[in-house]
Amino acid sequence: MTSNRQEHSLATPFGFSIGKNDSGSEARTGKLTTGHGVIETPVFMPVGTVGSVKAVTFEQVWATGARLILGNTYHLYLRPGHELIGRQGGLHRFQGWDGALLTDSAGFQVFSLNELNRITEDGVEFRSHLNGSKHFFSPELSMEVQLALGADIVMAFDQCAAYGADPKEVAAAVDRTTRWLKRCRDVFGGRDFRDGWERVLFGIMQGGVDETLRRRSAAEILELDLPGYAIGGLSVGEPTAAMREMTELAAGLLPADRPRYLMGVGFPDDILASVQAGVDMFDCVLPTRMARTGTVLTRDGRLVIKNHEFAEDSRPIDEECGCPVCARHSRAYIRHLFQAKEILASTLATIHNLHFYQELMSGIRETIRQERFGAFAAEMSGRWLDGEAARLDEVKRRR
Repeated sequence: MTSNRQEHSLATPFGFSIGKNDSGSEARTGKLTTGHGVIETPVFMPVGTVGSVKAVTFEQVWATGARLILGNTYHLYLRPGHELIGRQGGLHRFQGWDGALLTDSAGFQVFSLNELNRITEDGVEFRSHLNGSKHFFSPELSMEVQLALGADIVMAFDQCAAYGADPKEVAAAVDRTTRWLKRCRDVFGGRDFRDGWERVLFGIMQGGVDETLRRRSAAEILELDLPGYAIGGLSVGEPTAAMREMTELAAGLLPADRPRYLMGVGFPDDILASVQAGVDMFDCVLPTRMARTGTVLTRDGRLVIKNHEFAEDSRPIDEECGCPVCARHSRAYIRHLFQAKEILASTLATIHNLHFYQELMSGIRETIRQERFGAFAAEMSGRWLDGEAARLDEVKRRR
């Protein structure tokens, strides 16, 4: 794998700088400087849940243009265990990834498994989805696990209230998130230099779709003066309009000189709208999960490539795509692979979908620099939404 380590020493401290501000919106370009390279923002992070980006090698992930990926603390804690990964030199070395890493806190996973957990002020007691074994996760353990994994960016342990939860429950989650963030900071210190590179702690804003709670959460977490902040508790079932309204509000409450990370949001039109609101970082399992189930992404919406309509379609998945899959293979061939249950089907679809996202982010960054982002966002969102509407109409017609 070609690495950018030669350009940036592992002793490089973490930093964030703004490049170009869009004159027509809050969109901006920037650079995240880490011990494992410089990442241009806005950036989309592929998700490497259990130490792998499913169905592809890290050489293939790198070739898409990705330089920052996400690792899942909950899953890696359960299997193979953070102690083992630590003894192997950390997650970078264990999985063979030369780029930068962000690890989530395990908060979303333990709370989303709500039938298996019990929340106290100390932390969360939960049962493993693998074998039902009982575990207890606290802010302190989240920091211990993530420090053993050795990510460049470490996320604070937070409580994510479900959409539609009682307002008192959402308020309690905001307050607990603040208290837990302080405990994370006490363990972590905000910045931690070990094993040759600096790791930094990001705080997470909660508050659901309540403007007052969002403002309160922002005010409380900003008091800790951390290197970066995330917007949590969105894309959890709320209407799109509410998600975008809260994203715009939340991004505006976070400091302009720190990276802003919107957690778990992944549809192209939502990313474009969130970039317009001033968000710098995104992650989502959408491109890899859809790929494995036979759905590929194009500028004109999704294609369920397994469908019979593509059996003799000699076109590439997306005729405007620059990925190696579109350069070599047809829709008909990829459909054939899925029908034949060939492993290669998931690999090719995943490579394409990851390229799609990296090309989207590259286009965003370039058009912000050229003062063309507004037109680019309108065109891309329009094409995507028109294609999605046509796909749904076709589904209804077939029924």
